[in-house]
Amino acid sequence: MIPTDKLRAFARRQEEIDQLMCDPAVVADPKRLNDLNRERTQLAPIVTHFERFSALTRQIAEDKEALQDPELGPLAREELPLLEQEIAQVERELQILLLPKDPNDERNTLVEIRAGAGGEEAALFAADLFRMYTRFAETKGWRIELLSKSEAAAGGLKEIIVLVTGDKVYSKLKFESGVHRVQRVPATEAQGRVHTSTATVAVLPEADEVELEIDEKDLRFDIAASGGPGGQGVNTTNSAVQITHLPTGMIVKCQDERSQIKNKAKGLKILRSRLLELEQRKQDEAIRDERRSMVKAGDRSEKIRTYNFPQNRLTDHRIGLTLYKLDRVIDGDLTELMDAVGAWHQAAQLEQLRDPDQGSP
Repeated sequence: MIPTDKLRAFARRQEEIDQLMCDPAVVADPKRLNDLNRERTQLAPIVTHFERFSALTRQIAEDKEALQDPELGPLAREELPLLEQEIAQVERELQILLLPKDPNDERNTLVEIRAGAGGEEAALFAADLFRMYTRFAETKGWRIELLSKSEAAAGGLKEIIVLVTGDKVYSKLKFESGVHRVQRVPATEAQGRVHTSTATVAVLPEADEVELEIDEKDLRFDIAASGGPGGQGVNTTNSAVQITHLPTGMIVKCQDERSQIKNKAKGLKILRSRLLELEQRKQDEAIRDERRSMVKAGDRSEKIRTYNFPQNRLTDHRIGLTLYKLDRVIDGDLTELMDAVGAWHQAAQLEQLRDPDQGSP
């Protein structure tokens, strides 16, 4: 059922915003103007769909009245099925537009990739995942800032943490959290046997300083020499910073920069986002809602995807999707995959709205 009263209120609000944006006082206030423009951008597709829905409703009513007319009846009978098909599609799109918005969708995002089971092969796979996301980010025009990196001896990554900034980054990457499994023949395998390794991906919305204050007395800072796999580029100065959040026991170490100050700033950024995620996870567990009943994207113990290189096959286990273009996906072509997971998530939300008890324990 379409909430017509709510949609009419949205249409009135859009008209009000249009008037306000012509007000000289508002034009002179850049912040308010930007806020109104952002609100209108969010309202515009909803109002446009509602206007089309209203027009189709009137047209269908007129055609039904015309069914008994000798001249207009045949035309109305021919037109009605097409109109009803279109209004059903518009109604579905409206329902999706009216779904509760994730408040984090507009945020910049921390992506943490860690090697899992499989030794050096897992570290090489973690590096492959990082390249995959980096190339995808390039296609979206996003910027990647390195926050922390720990390399493996064979050239892979034990761990890497980056900040991804751009338009609606979190909305695209949030379902990537989980265990990623790879099946392939390692370069060190003499007999050509396929090995299975894993890497974990965590996607966290960046926390603003103003919304998550950390008391300085709750932190312990330890300074040490930075380490690495070896070579002339290793930073041997005492610039590595380890931050311990005493109330939770959470530890963050940052050694990528040669400056203690820069490493401390990056470490605090990582810590703040992890603490924000911890708070959100507590809320999620309290309501036992979305993530449990849908694609379980926030459950890091969930194996979400398998990358099978010998068969050029990728399988997303949450939605049962298999693609035979792993070579393109690993090169950053993630659009089809992410759109499919996003559509599954929307379908689950719509189903939950129809049956509020679904997914409850």
